[in-house]
Amino acid sequence: MCQHEPPCPASVRPDREAAEPVARDHVMGWTLLCNGVLCFEDTGEILPNGKIIAPHRPADAIGAAA
Repeated sequence: MCQHEPPCPASVRPDREAAEPVARDHVMGWTLLCNGVLCFEDTGEILPNGKIIAPHRPADAIGAAA
């Protein structure tokens, strides 16, 4: 999907979240990246193949929010 130069990381790579955003809905809390990954504000993701990645906030960020 990505047409950037250099290309953004593929959806199967660990650094997939570094891809460029192509659409956002701040009300619903999601961002679609150019590699087809749908990222949510809670840090969960849906990959183009339908695989769901559970939210993965760092532990220190969770404690800071309390």
